[in-house]
Amino acid sequence: MAEFWSGARLVDAILILTVLETAGLWAYHRLTGRGLKPQDYLLNLVSGLCLMTGIKTVVMGTDWPLTALCLMAAGCAHGADLWLRLRARSAEQT
Repeated sequence: MAEFWSGARLVDAILILTVLETAGLWAYHRLTGRGLKPQDYLLNLVSGLCLMTGIKTVVMGTDWPLTALCLMAAGCAHGADLWLRLRARSAEQT
């Protein structure tokens, strides 16, 4: 059990739960028309998944370029999310 809590399997479990949560959010919105629209959280989700994948590469002892790629992808998704939110806020104020 200790191996689970300190290994890549824990990150895998978190990734799976995150994907299931996203599927639930998407289905709820699709079926009811309520809740969050996917475009409101998609880039944030991608950023988080990339960060978790980066953690997994470190835990598994993968070469650093793959970890760096995961972190760069997370940063790009996060930056795009912030840019879109700021752009939407500016449009609301005009």
